[in-house]
Amino acid sequence: MNLLKDDVSQLIKKLAIPASVGTLFQTLYTLVDTFYAGKISPEALSALSKSFPIYFLIIATSIGVTVAGTSLIGSSIGEKNEKNVLGYFTNIILYSVIISIIVSIIGFSFSEKLFLTMNSSREVITLGLEYTNVIFYGTILFILVVALNSFLHAEGDTVTYRNALILSFFLNILLNPIFIFGFLFIPAFGVAGIGYATLIAQFLSLIIVLIKLLKNKRIKEITFQNFKIKFFYIKNIFFQSMPITIAILGYSIAATIVFTYVAFTGEYAVAGYGASTRIEQVVLLPVLGINTAIISIIAQNIGAKYYDRVKQSYFISVKYGLVIMLASGVLVFVTADLMPKFFSSNTEVIEYGSMYLKISAFILPAYPIFFLSNGFFMALKKSEKAMINNILRNVLVPFLSYYIARSIDADFKTFFYIWAILQWLISILLFFYVKYYINNKLTTG
Repeated sequence: MNLLKDDVSQLIKKLAIPASVGTLFQTLYTLVDTFYAGKISPEALSALSKSFPIYFLIIATSIGVTVAGTSLIGSSIGEKNEKNVLGYFTNIILYSVIISIIVSIIGFSFSEKLFLTMNSSREVITLGLEYTNVIFYGTILFILVVALNSFLHAEGDTVTYRNALILSFFLNILLNPIFIFGFLFIPAFGVAGIGYATLIAQFLSLIIVLIKLLKNKRIKEITFQNFKIKFFYIKNIFFQSMPITIAILGYSIAATIVFTYVAFTGEYAVAGYGASTRIEQVVLLPVLGINTAIISIIAQNIGAKYYDRVKQSYFISVKYGLVIMLASGVLVFVTADLMPKFFSSNTEVIEYGSMYLKISAFILPAYPIFFLSNGFFMALKKSEKAMINNILRNVLVPFLSYYIARSIDADFKTFFYIWAILQWLISILLFFYVKYYINNKLTTG
């Protein structure tokens, strides 16, 4: 594939499909974890659901690192600057090690406080910490694998990581019951076993990506001299990745606020909502795949100053995303009463899960605009704009939803209707802003 010359619509399909398949298995991975948590108890399911905003610290940092690597390396490839290609790659590895240590310290220090913030029972807090403590020991595995993979994404290779995610998914299916319930000499770890299975599967992904990289012609030119921290590269990586990490951490804030409000209804409502968001994540996979594609395409084309292809990439991707999410919304609404039964046999958990999915079906078409607009700015190395977008959607909207709902004493369903209206409003405003930016500032901003 030539990201600078091939037809844009075909490139999006070629890059998005492997990325979507890979992300599908990454999300199925979390579905398996959720399924087994439900087998332990409704409280364990609630604990795993509430751990997501905490675990999201690792996810947000990983996304910041991979987007920084993809955009900076991709832009350097477009500029034909081989020195910067290798400079950014080696320094993003060093950056990943440093940031992993910082993230682990933060995770261990604040996890319990966040569980308390979400009105959790003592049992849920204990179960949640069993899981998150294991996960934060393996932070470096999560961040290092995406740092290495950012080089492959910058070159347009979304297949290797897809294969890694598929294999780690099947390994996770095998390991989850073994570590949760015990087998032969392996004791039953309960909820912590979900974390141990995750770390082992993540290590497999790291090995697969590393093997692929070692065969790359550019990587073969790297020497130990390249592995020296250089301020120029670290500075650019930091200012490209950190706004994105901070912005995406807004989702953790949003999830915390939502879980706090839902917890007023009860832990079973939390379990139902948490399980249903896993289904929602599966449905969003094509959009996330398209987002991965346009970051790679736009990063190289902006480096080569092919502005028409940058514009084309954004509008084609939004069109694809809207069509897919409209169809997905219909499917989610029709199957809303069935899907939560996969995670729990508790009638109350199922009822709340179904209720949320029926509302989510109407929100889904708003998501492509948000994700793809953020991908657009990330690829342009305008991380600060992506950060602002995320703060508006993931901080302002949740706070408004929470306080409007509290002021009218809204129930579970009404709260999410308020949420849906505000999500649509922010996405529409964002689309018109990106359109204005493309028409007026793309070549100058």
